[in-house]
Amino acid sequence: MGTDPQGGQVSADVAVVGGGIVGASVAYELAAGGASVAVIDASFTGRASDAGAGIVSPETFADPDEEWFEFGRRSSAHLRDLVGRIGSDGVELDEATFSECGSLVVALAEHEDRWFTEVATRATARSSQVTEIAPAEARGLFPALGRVWRALHSPTAGRVDGRRLCAGLRAAAERRGVHFVATEALSFESHGDRVDAVVGADSAVSCGTVVLAGGAWTARAARWVGASVPVTPTKGQIVHLKVRTADGSFAAVGSDTGRWPIVQPVLNFYVVPWPDGRVACGGTFEPDAGFDERPTAAGVRDLLREAVTIAPGLGDAELVEVRVGFRPESADDRPILGLLPGTSNVHVCTGHGANGLLMGPYSGALVARGVLGAAEAIATDAGGYGPARFAGVRPD
Repeated sequence: MGTDPQGGQVSADVAVVGGGIVGASVAYELAAGGASVAVIDASFTGRASDAGAGIVSPETFADPDEEWFEFGRRSSAHLRDLVGRIGSDGVELDEATFSECGSLVVALAEHEDRWFTEVATRATARSSQVTEIAPAEARGLFPALGRVWRALHSPTAGRVDGRRLCAGLRAAAERRGVHFVATEALSFESHGDRVDAVVGADSAVSCGTVVLAGGAWTARAARWVGASVPVTPTKGQIVHLKVRTADGSFAAVGSDTGRWPIVQPVLNFYVVPWPDGRVACGGTFEPDAGFDERPTAAGVRDLLREAVTIAPGLGDAELVEVRVGFRPESADDRPILGLLPGTSNVHVCTGHGANGLLMGPYSGALVARGVLGAAEAIATDAGGYGPARFAGVRPD
């Protein structure tokens, strides 16, 4: 059905509210399953998909929860499969969208040894491919890296560019007939426990099922059916640097940044390199900032200070961009997936926090399977993450 920037009246089996990485994933999977789908997308500034770091490395999760690691592991496998499926639909994704670049978990000084050891013990137990390497070897992999005390190498870790992947998903979804409506969802038309239409600023989408996938904005839409989805925005700022000499080469730091691994210090901000000299450092954690989309002097100061502390070789890099995104943080730091209690046809897929680019596509596939009738997909693979755990919480 394509994109409809003008609005109007649209009818679909499923209306998806939100067109970021999660909403686009849900729509793509639903269309692949034979449903007609319309996505209502306001493209709010600060959407997490556009600003996230895109680290795909569940084996180095600091969280000791093994079920959470397993969900991350399945998410990582799904993401790799999804990139191939999108390519089979005729939408090619290059290594700037997703690549397996590896990662380094590092302790910068001896006093960080306790935290490093905790992560290393878990990571090496989770994957036989994760090994501790000498600091000199770590600097060989990431030439801009400064002095480190200890280093852990995960060769299978990956990075995903949220903007590129989202654009690829949308293109593949459109090829499968998904209709994108560029408007803000403002209300529902409901009868009893059932939503029959999503009403936008200049359009309406009549539907048989609704999926709320609006990231940090999801809670507002849930309140239209009297439901509580306790998701709030946590602001994150991330700086993007360009590493190059005056003639545009990479000679100053040794190699193309596309070959560098991700660097994940145990107590500092992460550094994510990309092809063509781009290196991202982030992200701030600002849970009290609301939807303040401004890059701030204090935030940029902290990020740049950390970047050159971790990697002094970045000191001469050009500051090219500051991105701001709002992570959708749930009340218990876990995703919220499945049918909303008190409704018969409203599903939700949100609450991934800083893991949306890793876990969002897999969550979207689970919710899509639930919508299409495979209720066991949610019960078995995401049973602990259902919205019923918040059923006693009153909407704000």
